[in-house]
Amino acid sequence: MTRRPVSFALALLLGAAPAALAQSPDGYLFRPPAGMLTLRGGYSVANAGSDIYSFARQNLTLDRSDFNAGTAAFDLSFMATSRMDVSFGLGIARSSAGSEFRDYIDNNNLPIEQKTSLQTVPLSTTLRYYLAPRGRSLGRYAWVPARIAPYVGLGGGMVWYTFRQTGDFVDFQTLNVFNDNLSSSGRSLMGLALAGANVAMGTRWALTGEARYTFATAPLRQDFVGFHSIDLSGLSFTGGISMRLSSRGVR
Repeated sequence: MTRRPVSFALALLLGAAPAALAQSPDGYLFRPPAGMLTLRGGYSVANAGSDIYSFARQNLTLDRSDFNAGTAAFDLSFMATSRMDVSFGLGIARSSAGSEFRDYIDNNNLPIEQKTSLQTVPLSTTLRYYLAPRGRSLGRYAWVPARIAPYVGLGGGMVWYTFRQTGDFVDFQTLNVFNDNLSSSGRSLMGLALAGANVAMGTRWALTGEARYTFATAPLRQDFVGFHSIDLSGLSFTGGISMRLSSRGVR
């Protein structure tokens, strides 16, 4: 995985947040928020639909579910209109599973073992549309968030991946067993669709739940030449906490 673009994006997102964190002395929002900073964690269900997964499942003791992953992400969103946000997000998901060959053992009648891992790092930009007003203004000096604010969204971006298998393998031509570290890494464009809701926990904070489906495939390189592109698509379910960011027009 290329570290420089991801590190640069992380610096931009973290650098943008302090400028939006100005708030009134007593901690209350007096205008609609400028945006939200959200930290999320959850579980990602891999589509695992390409031939590299089929090859692994047929020859190794792996199932489709072994490519599911824990995931963590954060999003920085800015209010564009009363119902629309522009959001920038960065996440990471990683799966790792041990396995052995289904039909072969070594010369000592022991299993031929290896470990398979997949890591993805998506960097996204999304448009979120709120299906109901996210809050209301009370006069000139107070803004009250809605108890529940559901939203949907569409977006895209880039995803970096690293697919790796380490351990012992069988040469199907000679049936010799050899030890190796096989890997492929790269990046690809991605698209995504999401739906979620914010549940107000006071003026400043909210709980956030979200489901999103990511569409992406990327070429396999290095040690996996001959396979089709790897399927990086999947459905993730996350929950977390959000902080509303005050607009500049606070008293």
